[in-house]
Amino acid sequence: MILPEWLSGLAVAVTAAALAITLHEAAHGYAALALGDDTAKRAGRLSLNPIRHVDALGTVVVPGVLVLGQLLTTGAVNFVFGWAKPVPVDITRLRHPRGGMALVAAAGPGMNFLLVLLAFLFGRATGLLPLVPAADLPGWAPEAVLDFLVLFVIANVVLGLFNLIPIPPLDGSRIVAWAMPPALAIRYLMLERAGLLVVLIVFFLLPQAVEGFDPLGWFLRNLAGPVLRLALLPPAPGMP
Repeated sequence: MILPEWLSGLAVAVTAAALAITLHEAAHGYAALALGDDTAKRAGRLSLNPIRHVDALGTVVVPGVLVLGQLLTTGAVNFVFGWAKPVPVDITRLRHPRGGMALVAAAGPGMNFLLVLLAFLFGRATGLLPLVPAADLPGWAPEAVLDFLVLFVIANVVLGLFNLIPIPPLDGSRIVAWAMPPALAIRYLMLERAGLLVVLIVFFLLPQAVEGFDPLGWFLRNLAGPVLRLALLPPAPGMP
């Protein structure tokens, strides 16, 4: 059965994003295990099965409602927000709790950046990158392979950089907390209870209501954009 073009494109995008998210979450668990905490292992979260990392609300309901709402109101999807089930980590079981927690947090974005590098090297080795027109694709590579490679790079760049934003419960908050005095770090991380709501409001809801307020657009243009251009596009004229 031949899938409609939009459905096959959606399947490629979902696969690329699911792989990026799964490896990001698994990296947290493996880092914790290496640093003395086997909580994620005992919970079965050291898995490359995306289903193990699905959060009913954050992976299914919230993205689904956002996509459906935008399609019904504007006919296009301008943004999607969601999250996976957090990998359980017991900071008291880490050999060096404060520094260990920062390393566990950094492992997720670190995995995403490693995947970007591997995808970039694969693309260069196979001639798929820098981006080539579909007509110039190697004979062995259907267009879906190029689509997956590009979307996989995008998903990992955006996921890795976004998670470094220091708003609890994003990974960046745990890295920043390591450099704070303990009492201040505890208070800072307590913001995690409302953190996802803050992220949703600041990055996705306020821009819809306040003209000119677009922190997500700034993030994509100034942080993710340069990395994506470096990974996917040929050098500008005059550059090596």
